Amino acid sequence: MKPERLGLLALLVVTVVWGTTFPAMKLLSAHLGALQIICLRFVIALAVLAPLWWGMRRPERLWGCGLGLLLFLAFWLQIEGLARTSSNRNAFVTGLNVLVVPLMAMALLGRRYGWRLWAACAMALAGMALMFHENEPWNLGDTLTLTSTVFYALYILALEECARRNAAQPLRATRMAAAQATVMALAATVLLLAHSGNMDWLRAAADLPADALLALLYLGLLASVVVVSLQAWGQQRVDAMRSAIVFGLEPVFAALTAWALLGERLGWAGLAGATLIVAALVFSQIAPARRRLPARA
Repeated sequence: MKPERLGLLALLVVTVVWGTTFPAMKLLSAHLGALQIICLRFVIALAVLAPLWWGMRRPERLWGCGLGLLLFLAFWLQIEGLARTSSNRNAFVTGLNVLVVPLMAMALLGRRYGWRLWAACAMALAGMALMFHENEPWNLGDTLTLTSTVFYALYILALEECARRNAAQPLRATRMAAAQATVMALAATVLLLAHSGNMDWLRAAADLPADALLALLYLGLLASVVVVSLQAWGQQRVDAMRSAIVFGLEPVFAALTAWALLGERLGWAGLAGATLIVAALVFSQIAPARRRLPARA
């Protein structure tokens, strides 16, 4: 299998797991704050990844820590938004990355994309609108989630730039995941201490019900250790534009999880939207490679 196809498969696995995290985060947000969830989640991840600091190369440390800061801001804002809006709206606004990533790539990096990839973006966006159309007015939770989407778009583009600059000696995904988990856990801990001056909330965390504890372990181990490593590995092989379209499948898997676990139904509009998003992914993979403008003197 070609490296790009392997990378695509890795990102699909990432997206499947992401889609299952919305119910877990919603469950935990009833017991813990956003920073508390991030802190515990990445302390668990760091317990597994910490030994990988041994032998970590300097570029892996630098890129990993920088990426960890972007990821922290994206996660924090997304969970804060999730506590203030519906899971459906949170998933939809998060899925706007399919449009935010290429727009930021054009504005910040001078990238240019062919009409086929733009058509795939439009299909994915229309699909998400069909899946998550609601008549409720825009609220603070939606604004926080949109800001989170901007930081995550920067994260996706930074991962692509990291792969480009280190093509001669690719960085090890697990080492970068260890650095990211360290920054995530430390940033959350520092902000929690600055806010309250203590860690008394850990007593409440120790009394989490069994379902919330399982959700936390799932987020810390599979959705952090495995997914952060897989994404770093996959994006060394798939460009940011196509990665964003793959990530557009996240709300599809979120809806399937809600159907399987919570008995929620999509209806015809939702099914049509999910079909459009899958079609967008397939269409994006038959598109020609993007063209770049020559560098200016």
